[in-house]
Order: sequence, then C-alpha cells, then structure tokens
Amino acid sequence: MINKYEERLGTERMLPLVFKMALPAVAAQFVNLLYSMVDRIYIGHIPGIGTDALAGVGGTTSLVILISSFSAIVGGGGAPLAAIALGQGDRSRAGKILGNGFILLILFTLFTSLIAYTFMEPVLLFTGASENTLEYAVDYLSIYLLGTIFVEISTGLNSFINAQGRPAIAMYSVLIGALLNIVLDPIFIFWLDMGVKGAALATVLSQACSAVWVLTFLFSRHASLPLEKRYMALNREIILSIFALGVSPFIMASTESLVGFVLNSSLKDFGDIYVSALTILQSAMQFASVPLTGFAQGFVPIVSYNYGHGDKQRVKDCFRVALITMFSFNLLLMLFMILFPSTVASAFTSDERLIETVRWAMPVFLGGMTIFGLQRACQNMFVALGQAKISIFIALLRKAILLIPLALILPHFMGVAGVYAAEAISDATAAICCTLLFFWQFPKILGKIQRSTLHIR
Repeated sequence: MINKYEERLGTERMLPLVFKMALPAVAAQFVNLLYSMVDRIYIGHIPGIGTDALAGVGGTTSLVILISSFSAIVGGGGAPLAAIALGQGDRSRAGKILGNGFILLILFTLFTSLIAYTFMEPVLLFTGASENTLEYAVDYLSIYLLGTIFVEISTGLNSFINAQGRPAIAMYSVLIGALLNIVLDPIFIFWLDMGVKGAALATVLSQACSAVWVLTFLFSRHASLPLEKRYMALNREIILSIFALGVSPFIMASTESLVGFVLNSSLKDFGDIYVSALTILQSAMQFASVPLTGFAQGFVPIVSYNYGHGDKQRVKDCFRVALITMFSFNLLLMLFMILFPSTVASAFTSDERLIETVRWAMPVFLGGMTIFGLQRACQNMFVALGQAKISIFIALLRKAILLIPLALILPHFMGVAGVYAAEAISDATAAICCTLLFFWQFPKILGKIQRSTLHIR
C-alpha cells in the first residue's frame, strides 16, 4: 500500500512540492552546519589560544569529512535507489536497500574509527597541523571519533526519511542535535574549562541524540519504509548497487577531505595564519553549499520516485525548478560573501591580522563558486536518475582532476594566493563542464524511460 507521503511525490503540483520537500532539508543543512560553525566560533574566541586552537581544529576538518563521507555511500547511493523502488511499487527491494545500508554504516564505523585512531598524529601533521597546533587537533579528534557511529547513522539514514516524503522528520533529527550543540558548547568549553575537548564532547553528545531520533522513527510504525531486521541480511546484489551509485556522492564528499589535506599542507609552508584563514574560508564555503545540498536532498527523491514511475514530464518539471532556484540563490549568497569578507571573518575571530588575511583571500577563493549552483543541480540529477558512471566522473573532475594539481602547481607562480585561486578555477571549470554534459545526456536518459503501469494519473 502506497503511503500518502509517498504518493504526493507523484501527484502534487511540482513547484510547491519541490519547495515543500526542499525547505525542511535546506533548514536541516543550515542547522547541521552549526555543528562545525558554532564549534569554530567558540574555539576562535578562547582567550590566549583562540587562533592556534582554530588552526588545530581546522586541521581535523579533512579527516572528519573523510570519515563522514562514508555515510554518503549509503545516503547518496541507497536512498535514491530506494525511492526508485518505491516508485516502481517494489517495497521489498526498498526495504532490503535500507536494511543493507544500515549494516554497511556499522561496518564503515568500525573501519574508519580503527584507521583514524591508529594514524591520527601522522595524518594531522600531514593535513596542516604544526607543533603549535597539533595538541589542539589531537584533543578535538580523539573525542570526536568516539561519536563516529552517531555521525554515520544520523547522516546516512536521514536520506531514507526524505525518500519516504517526510522531510520535516529528517529536519527535526538535525535540529535536535544542533540546538543541543549550541547549548553544550559554551558550557563545556568555557564554564567547565575543557577547551577544544569540550567542543568535541558537545558535538558527540549532540550527534548521539540525532541518531536516536532517526532510529526511533525508522523502527516505528510511522515510517512507510521501516528499518526491519528481516531485511538486514547482507545481499551482494543490493550492496553492489548501493556502492555503484553511492561512489559518486562518496567521491564528492571524500575529495573535499583530500583537497583539505593538500591545501592545508601547502599553506602550512606559508605560516599558521593562512591555515587559520582557510578554516574560515572553508566554513564560508560550507555555508554557501548548505542550501544547495539541502535543496538536492529535497528534489532528488521526487526525481527518483517519478523516474521509477516513468513520468518524464514530472522529471523535467522538477529539474527546471531545481536548476533555477539553486543557481539564483547560490549566486546571491556568493556575491554577498565576496563583497563583505570582513563581516564573515569577524564572526570567527577578533584577530585583526587574520581578518585582513581573509579579506583579500575570500574573493579569490570563492570566485568560482558563483556559478556552482549549476553543477550541483545537474550532478544531483545524474544521481537521482541512477546514472552512476557519469556521476563518478563529475565527482572526480572538480577535485581530483582539477583542484589538487592546481593547488600544487599555482603556488610556484602566484605564491600563497595560488593555493586559494586553485579552488576558484576548478569550481568554475567543473560547473561549466558538468552543465554541458548534462544537457547533452539528459534527453538520452529520458528516452530510455517507459511509463510505469503502476502510475495512475
């Protein structure tokens, strides 16, 4: 039996439906960003050690992103496949995808935690930590890793809640954790005088509450696609299909980590002030990416569901709304940050030297992001339509093929500015290439769709 929340994915007017699905996801992403943003804001204002502590925690960012990116295999690969299966009326397959995804998240936790603890200090030194900042990086990461299971579950399974047409429930899971983090941060950091350890502990406890909320819903009768024990037996075909589509979102997320390794390592040669500046710049980029990620989480289930139904027109209509909205909003947000960099920097630090560094670096770093809304819309459409190979190529293009080589080469010609410029050049180039590729492939993909007999209009 089709749940009313699922049914609306194939029947409601497209424009209000997209925003109904996307806005809670956007809000959830903004709130989720508060985890790292609030941590960094409080850490940056710790008396006497704020700038060094900020650089140390910034050095952990790449490893944290890499660990959490494993959840993207399940959330980014499994959830669209589950939505397509629901659109086709195959609830058993959808259940198996969810159950196998849950087990994969547990296995990912065991793997990443063991590796991270074993090689923590060498990796942190490689990613930009110096003798002055390593202590703070280790303090933060050693506690953060205790909550890896909560991060994997909350981020990996939330997408399955969206796939059921329940974005508000998914939003609440993030909201609960983020608000708790805001409350606990000053208590642990300042009142209990735990410093960066307190920031990490606040994040772990907050993520735990989010994970409990997600699991409580998925195990309840309120879920139209519940998490059931009978579907948790590992199935080779299901796992391979999750990996095939999930590799692209994983690469999108994990290459952010790899880039962080390269950028931090390059900037360390110029001084800790530039590593601290990068921490702020990446926070600004994350803030700008949040609406795009949230909107994608909103429209991907709609596209996948209607793709499963065979409804070409609704797929086209959804893409049109997503493209215009994501491009316009991203452009306006980028222009604000480029025009007012000091305002952004002041939220993270009162160090005038650091603010000045961010002021000139921000336009250089974020210039290419002005058109990035095009790439996110097109790339997530490929994922929503189950186009694994194309999605993987696009994911590799921006970071692995373009940014990393540029970040290693340009500093020899441009100095420290070359490290920041590499990001802008790769972002703009990848956005243009992805958009052209999508409009070339989209008619071919739609041509393969056969209208489902399950779909009654």
